[in-house]
Amino acid sequence: MKIAVFSTKPYDQEYFERHNKNADFEFTYFETTLNSRTANLTAGFDVVCVFVNDQVDEDTIKKMVDHGVRLIALRCAGYNNVDIESAKRNQLKVVRVPAYSPEAVAEHAVALLLTLNRKTHKAYNRVREGNFSLNNLIGFNLHGKTVGVIGTGRIGATFCRIIKGFGCKIIAFDKYPADELIHLGVVYLPLTEVFQQADILSLHCPLNPDTKHLINAHTLSLMKEGVMIINTSRGALINTADIIEGLAEQKVGYLGIDVYEQEENLFFKDLSESIIPDDLIVRLIGFPNVLITSHQAYFTKEAMREITITTLENIEDFGKGIALKNEIV
Repeated sequence: MKIAVFSTKPYDQEYFERHNKNADFEFTYFETTLNSRTANLTAGFDVVCVFVNDQVDEDTIKKMVDHGVRLIALRCAGYNNVDIESAKRNQLKVVRVPAYSPEAVAEHAVALLLTLNRKTHKAYNRVREGNFSLNNLIGFNLHGKTVGVIGTGRIGATFCRIIKGFGCKIIAFDKYPADELIHLGVVYLPLTEVFQQADILSLHCPLNPDTKHLINAHTLSLMKEGVMIINTSRGALINTADIIEGLAEQKVGYLGIDVYEQEENLFFKDLSESIIPDDLIVRLIGFPNVLITSHQAYFTKEAMREITITTLENIEDFGKGIALKNEIV
């Protein structure tokens, strides 16, 4: 079975080669992202394996089907970058990795929170330059603060359990409250009340028409002055222009993001010798109270292993013609 892997980095190839035990799998790795302009590269392949910033729209799907592709294997949980209805119409199977170490993402959210609060990134650079001053490095105690969690699926629930250990009060919004978290002491509230009461807000919900630009000028107006916002979920949950205005007006006191609405043009690339072609992220980078990581939250050894093994199992099940337990379409 011939498999084309797009958006490949050296570590992707390393993990596939380490864990693949099927001699019938023939991998070809492409560094480029998959989109309608690169879809012709899929000619001759049975399976196309894609990641978060590949754009699998209707045009791309039609070209892949014409080239004989029979399966799209996502090596991630989210699938908002795939036109699912088009895949259905074209009888193209789509599988994903529904869960791959919720601890990895939840722990990274906490890392962003702690770094922003205690300014350890600034202290690190200061000390390396011989500056041992504590001026402007003051933080606040997490103990007793109210943390609002939007979305309490696997990652959100893990985040709740971690942050509970700091002595925080946890309030949450989810359409389907979890009994386990209620027993932990998490208080579920209407979304508006979570916005109003939270000192720290952490986003862990999927991206869909209801959640796109969930953080916008109106919802920001409901929040406390100086609120901290953490997003390790999907970039388009936040309206970037509105959050910039909130930062400029000091409504938002801290922003930590691992995802960005236009990240497909930036993340996973070395642009250190280039002019960054995105004025909004350049503006964000310029704020001293903003911390950005480039879709790094999932990136642990354990998560990479789970992603790789599950993807290989999905492809193998497809090849055998058996039920696909991680099938979207």
